[in-house]
Amino acid sequence: MADRTLWSYKDIAGHIQVRPDTVRSYRKHGLLPPPDHVRNGKPFWYGDTVYAWIAARPRNRSR
Repeated sequence: MADRTLWSYKDIAGHIQVRPDTVRSYRKHGLLPPPDHVRNGKPFWYGDTVYAWIAARPRNRSR
């Protein structure tokens, strides 16, 4: 079943344990996929998009 929940910068940041400004920086530098929706100028991503991005992104620190 597809996850069509819309995620904000804050949602993504909380999930990957960084600050929302870090996620904004990822987008600015082309490291985040394009948003699936934009409402009132604010970008949102489907959960599926976020999970695929997380699975594909290089690990930049060990946890």
